Amino acid sequence: MGNLKIHDLCQSFAREDKSHLTVLDHLNLEITGKEFVCILGASGCGKTSLLRLIAGLDEAESGSILLDGEEIKGPNPKVGFVFQEYSLFPWRSVIDNIAFGLEMKGVPADERYKTAERYLELVNLTQFRNCYPSELSGGMRQRVAVARALALDPVLLLMDEPFGALDAQTRNMLQTELLDIWEKTKKTI
Repeated sequence: MGNLKIHDLCQSFAREDKSHLTVLDHLNLEITGKEFVCILGASGCGKTSLLRLIAGLDEAESGSILLDGEEIKGPNPKVGFVFQEYSLFPWRSVIDNIAFGLEMKGVPADERYKTAERYLELVNLTQFRNCYPSELSGGMRQRVAVARALALDPVLLLMDEPFGALDAQTRNMLQTELLDIWEKTKKTI
């Protein structure tokens, strides 16, 4: 599970002068389940656009995106997304932020908190379960965002430069931790 196939994907955006900026031009890509893949490119080349299309947050001009053989036509519960910014609820504790998606899915409280605790442990933040985002460092906030995405048990986890706003030392540490998480979960990332 987690096999992604992109065929002939095209995306462009209208500019103020009525011209179009093409960011994806007949893109073809296959990612096998459980792979860890990085997409590199210059700023503005379409990396975020591609991730948003895969997540079903935007609609492509043409082409297709298949996840495990099913076409992605909109937001998909099989796809998790960790954005560049933390996107945490400041009024919720760490454990409540992680449990939020499960709450929205109607998972009973005891089950969602058991799951949230498991992912809290996975990202090494157990002792911060009752803290609020404002009490955490940037790296800790991003680990909470990763745990929240993983708690929903997606087959594909998309990450849009999740450590880009962090200092080099923290970024390197979190990249290593992310590889450890991938080894443990075997998600397609």
